[in-house]
Amino acid sequence: MANPALEIHPATTAIEKDDLVIPVIDFGPFFSGTPSDKHAVALSITNAFKTSGFLYLKAHGIPPSIVSRVFTSSSRFFSRPQSQKDSLGWTTPQSNREGISTLRGSAPDLKETLEIGREGVEGLPNHWPDHLDDEGKDFKETMLSFFETCKNLHRQIMSAIALGMNLPEHFFDDFVNEGDNNLRLLHYPAVRKEVFKDNPNQVRAGEHSDYGSVTLLFQDRHGGLQVRSPKGTFVDATPIADTIVVNAGDLLARWSNDTIRSTRHRVIQPPIPAGEGAADSDTYPSRYSIAYFCNPNNNKLIEALPGTYGEDMRIEKKYADITAGDYLVSRLTATI
Repeated sequence: MANPALEIHPATTAIEKDDLVIPVIDFGPFFSGTPSDKHAVALSITNAFKTSGFLYLKAHGIPPSIVSRVFTSSSRFFSRPQSQKDSLGWTTPQSNREGISTLRGSAPDLKETLEIGREGVEGLPNHWPDHLDDEGKDFKETMLSFFETCKNLHRQIMSAIALGMNLPEHFFDDFVNEGDNNLRLLHYPAVRKEVFKDNPNQVRAGEHSDYGSVTLLFQDRHGGLQVRSPKGTFVDATPIADTIVVNAGDLLARWSNDTIRSTRHRVIQPPIPAGEGAADSDTYPSRYSIAYFCNPNNNKLIEALPGTYGEDMRIEKKYADITAGDYLVSRLTATI
């Protein structure tokens, strides 16, 4: 009889195309199940990160009402006058809080973003609209609360990764307790269809991988996210209600000595919604999403995890040790 602690928790396959398999994983048993259930969920999460680098997480503990409130608050923020939004911008890579993005290049990303980092970092204050009006005050309160909610979920996911990699459950706790993360609100404005017709290379957000440990992505119903398959094609990561798309980042791949995969992805124009008259429209609808980029504490040294290298495995460490902060700043600086 198989050891139940070594079994992978059953998961529904959300995407299976061109050798890309992305599962839907029920996180509920990790919170309230037996130790065997908890370990099985952990193995299913780690297995997804080792194969596709992506998964959909359901029963994650964040109520739909909270997610809806954050989306509404984000939408209202982006409807503000451009001058107000521009006044909240950042330009330094150390902050990872670039404010409202600038469009560049022959096929620039068609989006605007607001970056929100950990509150209370000396010399790197968040730029809030709370001085503008009462709605700005509510925006700040909503986003600070959501930041902490996502921070707690990040810690739980890292605990699952620890168990799935045969490490103590709380192995990562001291690596992520500061919350050196980044909450990014994204708005992809409505775009005339001729923009994409005239420029076949035009995208909403160009192909990239994420830099940190994991990313929590909350999508609206329009979609547009695509994940690169092992065959080099891009596969639609269609929104699934009340789930979070979770993907592994470059730093987690490095930390795991490349046993975990950081997969490239992009955002294209959203598909035409059925039955909404959009097929006859000359404009693709606007799209909103919310990304919570999770990172280890800036001062923590990142070195290959135990069990990912060794003489008995005939596997060496692939990367030099580096602090999380130095790694992320080096990556962000390269993009400016």
